[in-house]
Amino acid sequence: MAHWGLNVVKQYERLVVFTFGNYGGLRGPGMRWLWPFINNGSLIADLREVPMPIPRQTNITRDNAPIDIDFFVYMRVLEERAEDTVLRVSNFTAAAQALSMTSLRAVIGEMDLDDVLSKREEINAKLQAKLDEVTVNWGVKVTRVEIKEVEPPRDVQDAMNRQLSAERTRRAAVTEAEGERDAAINRAEGDRQAAILKAEGSKQSQILEAEGERQATILRAEGYADALHRINQTANSLDSRTMSLQYLETMKDIGSSPSTKFIFPLEFTSMLQPLVRMASDRRPDDE
Repeated sequence: MAHWGLNVVKQYERLVVFTFGNYGGLRGPGMRWLWPFINNGSLIADLREVPMPIPRQTNITRDNAPIDIDFFVYMRVLEERAEDTVLRVSNFTAAAQALSMTSLRAVIGEMDLDDVLSKREEINAKLQAKLDEVTVNWGVKVTRVEIKEVEPPRDVQDAMNRQLSAERTRRAAVTEAEGERDAAINRAEGDRQAAILKAEGSKQSQILEAEGERQATILRAEGYADALHRINQTANSLDSRTMSLQYLETMKDIGSSPSTKFIFPLEFTSMLQPLVRMASDRRPDDE
């Protein structure tokens, strides 16, 4: 309430002036003079955001479960409509509190207990929308609504605790099972990798062994081929005389045996002809 004379209006305040009982407009921050008997019933509107606690009350959900809720409503006077806060409502704080309580019952009555316990943000938004529809006519803006505490009945709390305990047990069992499964998978993967490595090693060993055998076979074949080549070269270098002498040498060895019967092949005479010619060619020289 402003007084006659000099008044200091702060930055966050607006002075609502009445002249002879009629609304005379708003006065901004600074030093403001009110004339005695002329400016009567002048009020100061606070533009700051005001937190308003709503006491705990019992509400009934759609599934007939009683639940206790208390919350805060944050609101502020709109500067361009500060006169409505003075002219349209006698005490906007008390009016907003009563409106909040009735709006909460309406919102909770449309929801099931599980939704009330799990959807606080949705409740806050619905309450803010319902309150703002009415308070805007008072020049007041509801900036936000925050539920402080939701307390279900004792039997519901006990059931929720049992449910939470069962859920924790289930999650522990699931986690343990997943751990065992992962361990089994890791072991199987390790065995598979070991088998692959073992098979790969065996394959490489067989490949190397086969490669070694192939190389050895090639070397032996090359040795045989080289020996045959040498034999062939030697055989090609022998003449008929050498073959005849070698044949006589063989016959000499046969003659040294105790056998008294000799069988000469038909080719024997032809083999002796080179020796006979060689002897006849050398006879004149010896004389």
